[in-house]
Amino acid sequence: MPFFIGYLIAHKEGQSIREVGPKWHKKKSGTPTMGGLLIIIAMTITNLWVGAWQNQLTHSLIIITLVIILYGGIGFIDDFIKVFKKRNLGLKALQKLVLQIIVAFIFLYVYATDQLPFNFTIPGIWSIDSVIIFVLFTVFWLVGFSNATNLTDGIDGLLGGLATISYGTYGIIALNQNRIDIAIVCFSVVGGLLAFLIFNHKPAKIFMGDVGSLALGAGLAVIAILLGRYWSLLLIGLVYVLETASVMLQVFSFKVFHKRIFKMTPVHHHFEMVGWNEWKIDIVFWIIGIVCSGIYLILFI
Repeated sequence: MPFFIGYLIAHKEGQSIREVGPKWHKKKSGTPTMGGLLIIIAMTITNLWVGAWQNQLTHSLIIITLVIILYGGIGFIDDFIKVFKKRNLGLKALQKLVLQIIVAFIFLYVYATDQLPFNFTIPGIWSIDSVIIFVLFTVFWLVGFSNATNLTDGIDGLLGGLATISYGTYGIIALNQNRIDIAIVCFSVVGGLLAFLIFNHKPAKIFMGDVGSLALGAGLAVIAILLGRYWSLLLIGLVYVLETASVMLQVFSFKVFHKRIFKMTPVHHHFEMVGWNEWKIDIVFWIIGIVCSGIYLILFI
């Protein structure tokens, strides 16, 4: 990472800060980004050698790794346009959405070839074997959570810490289900994130970029589906859900009532606007992530 940071600084390739964000974020302009690329590289290498060492190079391990790489690839294109082409908005929303859906269908193809169940269940309420419903839900889950983690990655260290908690939690769940292959992926990501946080905590020396944030959310969605616990993301990933909901509510309220609910969204920016510093937001949101994950582990495994 230090060599990567040094390269980007030497070539004056850094993040451009959007005008619509908090004004004090402008001082972060020029900070190197795309640090998520090294998280993905470290994860991939670790998955392959540990998987081979433990005789766990299963289809599940490979497809999770592939989805993370491909969603990271979408983010990489987006970041590349922003950083090297000097276009702050990167890929257009429709372009990004189409690419996300394509990768979701690649995952579904592998899922189908492994003859895994297309059963959609709402615990205690409804269960149905429907390919159509399962496919639509899976696409929504991957696209939704990749964008949710992307929205969460707005201040130094926030997503890095939250994703460490989330992946660590799914690693524990995987071990409990004797899914060593999936546990390897989870803890590989945790290792990469912990190393990344050394450089990403406030004041950040490098940002994760979309290459990291999109990949992390998609990885969580795939892991939850393969473990048969897709609804667990609503609790383990509650912060991501709230971040996304804050944006949706803000847009709805402004368009319908011409009023804003929050000072700024995603909601971590609202807390910045009311005077919280980034460390306080990080710690409070991390605690929420730990508590939610702890509740799930206590109640459901």
